[in-house]
Amino acid sequence: MPAGYFVTGTDTGVGKTAASCALLHAYARAGKAVVGMKPIAAGCEQGKWMDVEQLAAASNRSAAYELINPYALVPPIAPHLAAKQAGIVIELTVIQRAFQALQEIAEIIIVEGAGGFLVPLDEQYDTSELARILRLPVILVVGLRLGCLNHALLTARAIHASGLSLAGWIANQIDPHMQSQAENIHALQQRLDCPLLGVMPFREDADAREFAGLLDIPQLLQQDS
Repeated sequence: MPAGYFVTGTDTGVGKTAASCALLHAYARAGKAVVGMKPIAAGCEQGKWMDVEQLAAASNRSAAYELINPYALVPPIAPHLAAKQAGIVIELTVIQRAFQALQEIAEIIIVEGAGGFLVPLDEQYDTSELARILRLPVILVVGLRLGCLNHALLTARAIHASGLSLAGWIANQIDPHMQSQAENIHALQQRLDCPLLGVMPFREDADAREFAGLLDIPQLLQQDS
């Protein structure tokens, strides 16, 4: 069984946190000890990093904040820019050690990336390198809106080029007015060489517990065994 999954998206704002929390709830319902991790969070609201707060709330194992979120950056901008403004160097070994510590308390760790799959972390590395050092299969969240086909297929190609396994994808209906949603989902099912794990409907207030029931966790559990 893998130690968990790395959740990436076709872009920022496509529902990675909602999907990650749904995965946590779903695995918890399957009897697994789970914890969420957001290695790099950029964007602070009233002294809180909401993505991190939501992941912690969806976990059934508690962990020190610095393990769940080793790098908390204030501005809501790309990580390498936010880190530069703060005078911080993002060290992948710090994230790797935090991940290893979480492995001591949880069977499954859901790691949410920052932005899209190739968002820069510094002058040398991008988010794909983070997924590689953690050696996790990837779950892709596709935000259903105009242009998502190209974004999804390019991201899948980048994941495979990084030598990583694409375990599955989740469709998230972020645009309630998008035309031909079912046809777009079908087009991706034909072209992505991994299973569709579920479709998350549009909600003004996303409920990760509800979404958890829509995910095909048995299919992932079968891969895990």
